[in-house]
Amino acid sequence: MFLQYAVWGVWLPYLANYLTGSIADGGLGFSGAQVGWILGLAGSIGAVSAPFLAGQIADRFIDASKYLGILLILGGIAKFATFYATSYNSFLVMSIIFSVMYMPTLALTNSIAFAHLKDPEGSFPRVRVWGTIGWIVASTAFPLIWLQTDITMTWVPWFFEGTPKEGGIGLIATCLQVSGVISVLYGLWAIFFLPSTPPTRNVEHPLAFLGAFKQFMRPDLAVLALAALLISMVHQIYFIRTGPFLEDIGFPLATIGGMMAIGQIFEIGVLAVLGWMIARLGFKWTIAVGCLAYVVRWVMFAIAANGSADLVYVGIALHGFCYACFFAASFIFVERVATSDIRHSMQTVYGIIILGIGPIIAGFYNGSLDAVEGWANIWWIQAGVTMLPLLLVALLFRYRKELTTG
Repeated sequence: MFLQYAVWGVWLPYLANYLTGSIADGGLGFSGAQVGWILGLAGSIGAVSAPFLAGQIADRFIDASKYLGILLILGGIAKFATFYATSYNSFLVMSIIFSVMYMPTLALTNSIAFAHLKDPEGSFPRVRVWGTIGWIVASTAFPLIWLQTDITMTWVPWFFEGTPKEGGIGLIATCLQVSGVISVLYGLWAIFFLPSTPPTRNVEHPLAFLGAFKQFMRPDLAVLALAALLISMVHQIYFIRTGPFLEDIGFPLATIGGMMAIGQIFEIGVLAVLGWMIARLGFKWTIAVGCLAYVVRWVMFAIAANGSADLVYVGIALHGFCYACFFAASFIFVERVATSDIRHSMQTVYGIIILGIGPIIAGFYNGSLDAVEGWANIWWIQAGVTMLPLLLVALLFRYRKELTTG
C-alpha cells in the first residue's frame, strides 16, 4: 500500500505547476484546458478500463500478484517516458497509457490484501492507511530533497526548510522519472515477493455492471450520482489548480507537496471516526458534511487569494472531510444498499461515475476557467458550484434500506 500510493503521490501535487509553467522557466506552457484534459481524460479512460483489466483478467486467468507486477512495470515505463514528452499530444498519450496500466492496480492491491488478511474487515483499514502515508512521504520527500539546497530543521511543518534551487519548474519533471522508477521496482517486488493469489475463475460476466445502471434510477441513488458528478468535477479542479495557486500567492514551490499532504493527514483522522459519524448523523448528513467541507474549502481559498494566505491551510486540511465524508461515505452507502448479487457491479458503476465521467466533465469545465480573472473569482465560482450538490443532498436525498432487484 505504501508503494502503491507513493507512485501516485510523488507527481500529482506538482504536475500542474510543471505543465502550466512557461517554457522559459522549464515548464511545458500548456493551457488550463490542456491540463484538464491530461488529468481528466487519462484518469477517465483508466477508470473505465480498470474493471475489465483488474477484475476480469485477474479473476479468470492469472495470479493477481504477478499481474499487479506486470501492470506496474508497464505503467512505470510509460510514466518514465512522460519526462521526455514535451508536446501536448505526446504527453496526453503517455498519460493515458500510464493510467490504463495504473488504475487497475488500485483494485488489485485491495483484492490481494483481502485474500490474505485473516480478519479483512478489521485489519484492512490498518493496512490501507499505509497508502495514505506513502502518498504523504512521497509528496513531501521529493521536493524536500530535489527542489531545495542547504536544508535545515525548523519548528514549522514539515520541520525542514532550505533554499529553493534555480529552475524549480523544470526540476519538477524529475518526479515523473522518480514515479516510473518506484513503479518498476514495486512491480518487480510484487512479482517475486508478494504471496501468490491464484485466479478464482468465479467472476461476473464482463458487462454485468451494465445491469446495475438501472438501480441508479432509484431516487436516493440518482440524487447521490448527480451530486457525485458535480463533486468529482470540482475535486479534479483541486488537483489541477491548487499547486499553481499556492505558488502564485507566495508559497515556495518546494513546500507545495508537503502543504497539500496536510489534507491526507486529516483524511486519516476523519476516516478513523467516519463509522461513528455515520452512526450518529446517518448517511444523508454525513455526505452533506462532505459537500459543505468543499464549499468552506473554496471560501478559504478565495479569502486567502485576497491577502490572508495562511487560510489556505484550513482549506487544505478540509480535504480530510471532503474525501472521507463524501467519497468514502458514499461508497459505503452503495455497499450498504446493494444486494449481494450486484454489489460488485454497483461499486463498478459508481466508480465509473466519479472516476470516469466526472473527470471528463472537469476537462471541459477547467478549460472555461481560463477566462476567469483572478484566483479569488475562480474559487468563489467553485464555492457556488459546490452549493448545488450540497442542496441536492440536503433537500432531496432520502435513504431507503435495500434495493429491489426485480
